[in-house]
Amino acid sequence: MNKRGFTEDNRSALLIWLRLARFYQRSNQLSNELLQHFGITAAQFDMLAQVMIYQPVAQLELAEHLTISRGGVSHMLARLEKEQFIVREQQWKVKYISLTDKGLALMEQVLPIQSDFQASMFEVLDEAEQKSFLGMMTRIHRHSVRKKVDEAMLPHR
Repeated sequence: MNKRGFTEDNRSALLIWLRLARFYQRSNQLSNELLQHFGITAAQFDMLAQVMIYQPVAQLELAEHLTISRGGVSHMLARLEKEQFIVREQQWKVKYISLTDKGLALMEQVLPIQSDFQASMFEVLDEAEQKSFLGMMTRIHRHSVRKKVDEAMLPHR
């Protein structure tokens, strides 16, 4: 890769990246507006959904499924535990997290609403376009997982 900055060669790729970033930011903003009526944030919803799927889930494993730091996970778990949405149980050196009855009731109420809302963000695309977009995003994600920072791109000291 011998490109430097915004060029005609990489213009489309950079615009896609910017649009994805803006879409993600706007989607989170709207999700937070919706979820505030249930007393949670989009990040807390994500955590509760992951706990619901994988419970009982080890705290370190849970952190791998989320986009926040380990410290952020610990802080958020403490808040969700205080709200009695989750319970943490220590088994030897591992903390396992599960939903409480209150947490499960919240997710049973919120999950369909949030799912329908997120799906509505893509209603501008027909079914074929959504399938095509999903395929492209899956390929891009897999590529990004294998991607490393190219040291040649960094300034020399």
